[in-house]
Amino acid sequence: MAEFTALDVQTLRKASGAGMMDAKLALTEADGDFERAATWLREKGLAKAAARSDRENVEGAVAAHVAGPVGAIVELKCETDFVAKSDRFTGLAQELAELVTREGPEAVAGRSSDIDDLKLTLKENIELGRVVHFEAAEGAVIDAYVHRQSGRGVNAVLVELQDGSIELAHDVALHIASSRPEYLSIEDVPADVVEVERSTLETLSRNEGKPEQALDRIVEGRLRGWYAERVLVEQKFVKDEKQSISQLLGDARLNRFAQVEIGR
Repeated sequence: MAEFTALDVQTLRKASGAGMMDAKLALTEADGDFERAATWLREKGLAKAAARSDRENVEGAVAAHVAGPVGAIVELKCETDFVAKSDRFTGLAQELAELVTREGPEAVAGRSSDIDDLKLTLKENIELGRVVHFEAAEGAVIDAYVHRQSGRGVNAVLVELQDGSIELAHDVALHIASSRPEYLSIEDVPADVVEVERSTLETLSRNEGKPEQALDRIVEGRLRGWYAERVLVEQKFVKDEKQSISQLLGDARLNRFAQVEIGR
């Protein structure tokens, strides 16, 4: 029987879309002959995953995990919600989130064969989506919130809070999941984005017949409203709209946040 290497197995796996073990078995059956092995995979129906790679995968699941000062979010993408809520699919997403928390975002590369095997088993275009990894600064805490539908995570948030409690970090994460801010603070909004919005509001106000002498004041007021919709610390707290997120934080400070939502 001809010998073959791990590199041969990897090459066949990538070319065929088959799982690692199937590629190894195919080379064994074909005495190490690459072309015969590829044909064997096609005949056994094990090389179909590659053909699925161009199919749109707008569904999926998100999973989050926090262990002390480290947290992670992982998105696993697929084609249908039927697959997205299956135990094997959500289980792998959670395993990957825990792996990233323990070993960092680069660790998911070592699980590519598991994702490939899932493609063949569930017969969909499945791939890794966004991966987020936070490690807290000194004096900061990490917390996460995951909104679930039909047993799968669809909206995950990770928050790093400085000089605050886990409970406060969780409240902020829950708020972010609901309110979907684009920026943490006004200073984080790109200057060109602000100028485009300011120009648009000025044109709108003029078209409405607002007096020229009051135009700057009116535009600034509308710009504050625009910030309040998009900037996290300017938003009204979803659980108590009498206070802003900035007021909710008090002496605590948000270092950063991340939100991963299926379909967005």
